[in-house]
Amino acid sequence: MLNSITENLTTIASGAEVSNVEVTMAMIVALGLGIIIAVTYLISNKYVLNRKGFSLTLIMLPIILAVIILFVGSNVARAFSLAGVLSIIRFRSAPGESKDIGYIFFATAAGVGCGVGMYLGSTIFVVFMSIVMLILEKLTFGGNNRAKKLKIVIPEDLNYENVFDEVFNKYTSRYALQKIKTTDLGSLYEANYEVTLKQGIQDKEFIDELRARNGNLNITLTMYGE
Repeated sequence: MLNSITENLTTIASGAEVSNVEVTMAMIVALGLGIIIAVTYLISNKYVLNRKGFSLTLIMLPIILAVIILFVGSNVARAFSLAGVLSIIRFRSAPGESKDIGYIFFATAAGVGCGVGMYLGSTIFVVFMSIVMLILEKLTFGGNNRAKKLKIVIPEDLNYENVFDEVFNKYTSRYALQKIKTTDLGSLYEANYEVTLKQGIQDKEFIDELRARNGNLNITLTMYGE
């Protein structure tokens, strides 16, 4: 095992062509580590909405990085070509929480480790970090996340940007506007939020406060997974 890793590192460092076996091995290990990272993310973020796409990204990222590192190696021409390709890529997804960025670095480190042939070290790192994150989730470190999806129908003449701020500050520990669109032939707005209610807050009192602000139009508060 140690000799195989050493040979992989020597091959990459010398800029020589890597074999199909090495690429396949790196992809398989990176896939396994990506699945572990994604499962850890889903378990530790089970009350957070709309995380399916991000969890799939966590599976893809280690594989992509491992293959890129294997293909580039120490070849300067390839490295510059890769930089040129990546420079034209525009990331259009909405920025996530700081914890999401941490998971991106988590998956990146795993992919880099597989790319340089350090399979055992990468596995130990991923398993260790996953155990740490699950323990912190079990201990509800940082508080209990009770994220819900909120949809509010708003009259056309109502300023949706500020009208609910007072209610959100009173009843939620976190809120974020996800999407706003017009409905009913443009006579109404539909605002979609992700909200986390404070401990002890009842859904009914929260909704009643919102109804007083939106003219008693339709309001939908949905639990995660519904």
